[in-house]
Amino acid sequence: MERLQKVMAHAGVASRRKCEDLITQGVVTVNGKTVTELGYKVSTQDRIEVNGVPISKEAPVYYLFYKPRGVISAVSDDKGRPVVTDYFTDVPERIYPVGRLDYDTSGLLLLTNDGEFSQRLTHPKYELDKVYVAKVKGIADKYNLRPIAYGMKLDGKKTAPARYEILSVDETKGSSVVSLTIHEGRYHQVKRMFEACGLPVQKLCREQYGFLTLQGLRPGQYRALTPKEVKKLMAETKR
Repeated sequence: MERLQKVMAHAGVASRRKCEDLITQGVVTVNGKTVTELGYKVSTQDRIEVNGVPISKEAPVYYLFYKPRGVISAVSDDKGRPVVTDYFTDVPERIYPVGRLDYDTSGLLLLTNDGEFSQRLTHPKYELDKVYVAKVKGIADKYNLRPIAYGMKLDGKKTAPARYEILSVDETKGSSVVSLTIHEGRYHQVKRMFEACGLPVQKLCREQYGFLTLQGLRPGQYRALTPKEVKKLMAETKR
């Protein structure tokens, strides 16, 4: 027997937190009975429906995707813009992105139908490094990037100290390329950190997530994570 929200999350309905919201909203039934209790336990024999639609108990799947620029980190968009799941038409499971990347940001994004996996990787208390490479307007140096190393205030809350490396500087064009490693995930955080240093971002790519990289992939391509990689990611969130 397992808790209802966990079974729903593993079936790919949504993250566990969102599944809890669905339960409390009264749109989930078990064997025809509406259940609003978060601690309710179900077995593999129980019939679970969300808004009248039976959930399918899919096997968990995990993908690493090189998101191109100009693609929404969602499963649908009311404006008709491209979404990440458009690139997974041959995947039968109902997958969704783990966290998000901005519309105009490219790079490494994970997708899964495992709600527990998604929740653990996006929870702020788990400090998985994320490496971004940004092309910024302006000449980067150790003086204007100093606040990044010590932490800076965004919306009144100080960021954790981050690591940076200046990869190149083009004095003729007045631009620089800088690598930034953070483990937080605030709204537009990387862009806002550079902006606060007087270096507005012109182009941004997430090149690494934990130990995972984009090696072997081009924008729009994906690959399945190996069982060893999944296990290692989960282990890293327990540290």
